[in-house]
Amino acid sequence: MTNDEFDLLDELYFLQSYQYLKSSLEWEDNKLLMNLAQLLEKGWIRCYSAPENEIFDALPLTEKGKAYYYLATKEGLLTHNTI
Repeated sequence: MTNDEFDLLDELYFLQSYQYLKSSLEWEDNKLLMNLAQLLEKGWIRCYSAPENEIFDALPLTEKGKAYYYLATKEGLLTHNTI
């Protein structure tokens, strides 16, 4: 796990919007979307179009990623907490 992935997972214990993550981490869009895509591919986060609507085919995030919400998975939280 990279430092960026760790920092991002740290923000995803609860469902968070893209805008919240961008504001909280103060990252550029490209960096944030790239890290979200990496975590999604690893199965460490889930992606939602609305707070109760999970998206199962969210990749690539470059097109619509800014409109989504994100949440760490159990596997992602376990990995985050063992580092």
